[in-house]
Amino acid sequence: QLQASGGGSVQTGDSLRLSCAASRRMFSNNAMGWFRQVAGKERELVAAISWNGGDTRYADSVKGRFTISRNNAQNTLYLQMNSLKPEDTAVYFCAAGIDAYISVSPGRYRYWGQGTQVTVSS
Repeated sequence: QLQASGGGSVQTGDSLRLSCAASRRMFSNNAMGWFRQVAGKERELVAAISWNGGDTRYADSVKGRFTISRNNAQNTLYLQMNSLKPEDTAVYFCAAGIDAYISVSPGRYRYWGQGTQVTVSS
């Protein structure tokens, strides 16, 4: 199971920290990712991290503002979101990869959380 939390309604420039609690089976040795989706649009990668945290990948739109991290001892994934913008408004999903290596493709992620809404108003 993947359980995302931490979403909410904030103002432009505010910060939020998303968390994703995972089962050990899903989390250990697998890359993890955060995706987001706006109604009527495709799900897009926000950030991804390799199994040991040694490699990360970010969407150009969030580079320098968002930071992905993981705590393997606690099977938890994080997304620190700073300087939020209205265009960051979306449902955010955490996902567990099919292997240890990060990917930008949703098809390379096997398990998905239920999503948490982030709304940024101007």
